[in-house]
Amino acid sequence: MSSTLHAEQPGTSSRGTPDRWESQRSFDELGRPLRDITFTVVDLETTGGSAEGGSMITEIGAVKVRGGEVLGEFQTLVDPRQPIPPFIAVLTGISNAMVADAPPVESALPAFLEFAAGTVLVAHNAPFDIGFLKYFCEQQGRPWPTFEVLDTARLARRVITKDDAPNCKLSSLARAFGSTTTPNHRALSDARATVDVLHGLMERLGGLGVHTLEELQTFSGRVSTAQRRKRHLAEGLPHAPGVYLFRDHERRVLYVGTSKDLRTRVRTYFTASETRSRMGEMVGIADSVTGIECATPLEAEVRELRLIAEHKPRYNRRSRFPEKTTFIKLTREPWPRLSLVKRVLDDDADYLGPFSSRKVAEKCLAALHDTFPLRQCSDRFGKTPSRTPCVLAELGRCLAPCDGTVDHDTYAAVVRQLRDSLLHRPDRVVEQINARMEALAADERFEEAGVHRDRLAAFIRAASRTQRLSALTRCPEVVAARRGDDGRWAVHVVRHGRLAAAGVIPPGTDAHTYVASLRASAETVAGGPGPVPVATAEETEKILRWLESPGIRLVDVEGEWVCPVDGATRHLALHDAVARSRTELVPFDDRRDLTPVHQPAR
Repeated sequence: MSSTLHAEQPGTSSRGTPDRWESQRSFDELGRPLRDITFTVVDLETTGGSAEGGSMITEIGAVKVRGGEVLGEFQTLVDPRQPIPPFIAVLTGISNAMVADAPPVESALPAFLEFAAGTVLVAHNAPFDIGFLKYFCEQQGRPWPTFEVLDTARLARRVITKDDAPNCKLSSLARAFGSTTTPNHRALSDARATVDVLHGLMERLGGLGVHTLEELQTFSGRVSTAQRRKRHLAEGLPHAPGVYLFRDHERRVLYVGTSKDLRTRVRTYFTASETRSRMGEMVGIADSVTGIECATPLEAEVRELRLIAEHKPRYNRRSRFPEKTTFIKLTREPWPRLSLVKRVLDDDADYLGPFSSRKVAEKCLAALHDTFPLRQCSDRFGKTPSRTPCVLAELGRCLAPCDGTVDHDTYAAVVRQLRDSLLHRPDRVVEQINARMEALAADERFEEAGVHRDRLAAFIRAASRTQRLSALTRCPEVVAARRGDDGRWAVHVVRHGRLAAAGVIPPGTDAHTYVASLRASAETVAGGPGPVPVATAEETEKILRWLESPGIRLVDVEGEWVCPVDGATRHLALHDAVARSRTELVPFDDRRDLTPVHQPAR
């Protein structure tokens, strides 16, 4: 490295910066004191998770604060001009009758914008709330005001540790900071709770030297000197897509990641842009970084999953134990039943899953038992059993084949209905549980209705996942291609849901010849029973997302790659929207180092 010395010129500082810029920079560094900032904390209730997808606002609540004092509040219900889904009514307690006489969004939105004018907007999971507000501004032809936005969920992930709260949901943070308002999915209550969370975060950060809005917006943990000294570990990596592995001095894998540019990504672990405290700890232990170039980003993502499953690195949070899954099995026996199992066998039975946790599988199982009164005992008996019925039979929740109450043909008909719900049409389960939720909600038994809502959501997700995975894993081979931004075609060979080969057609090469060669050299994959017999569910789902992305061209399909038209996927959007509204940026892998800032003595 070479350097050139220059004599200082008039009008510049000792760092070569013009004097007027130096003065301006010093002024900007002072920032705007938090005590002088007026914040408008806003929360929305909606009919779903996507304004672009047709969801509407049902309530706006906001609190204006400055210097720790409440200056005013804003609250209005909003007529969504569409029925509120039962799931949303159970979640929020807002019914169709409540919004019948409410103002439309064309009136409510301008009133809110006037209330919030000239302030800094604050929301918990701001992209959701601000996204809705911006969307309807655009729909009304209104320019979006130049609001500065602060996200308390994002800020909390930089400040809160697991010792403070189990996660960064608004309800958890409200408890952690002793909020006087309990969040209840009503807009004004949630906005009041967010005010208390905002003040709690500001008080916590005040002890770390954060006193201005600018400092609050950019707060992050500091990268240690030891981290910066290891930036040379990235120098041998290529500017190419692939997978990188951090290793310790004994060559044990500490962490596996993927990137479209290996060198650029790994460099970030040694700079201020890497603010996760556990990653700082990992870099401190790391002795080397290994890079594996991949032909395409999808290949890199799949290799990452396989390497994480193989090495189980201690600093990877996800995908380490793909073998720890649960399935729901519809058994093949004279009197079939549902059971939870750990793996899929080649026994001609029907399976639903995989589930990432037994708890979710149990919710789904409960939804099926609520709808289909199959036996739940594990006893084995023939076509003409004779024994005393169990309690479930006495309650009318089991057809009771054990004592001959039901004949074999009637029981088999119920089994066929269940199998059809698992593999083709989930409508029977959806309709029955929705009716039960509506009845419970009408009696204001919202907690019980919420239990059934969660059970139904677990079933819908599992059925959709099983149907989509099974459709691809049944195909012996799918070859697809997509043109990249550089004009070259990326080609992938997928066999029984597993990525068997990946490549990019070189310029000037005959495409048919290249694809034929790629197929000939691809991994041999034998099919198997169940929805994910030869690849993990996560790998097959990544492949599915790529295959379903825009611009994909199917080169060849061996077998039939089809999903049922009336399958569970058509019910999925609503349940996913509810989940997004209830789960507010939980992960802790973005926690920051909270080393106090020592101010010089005055």
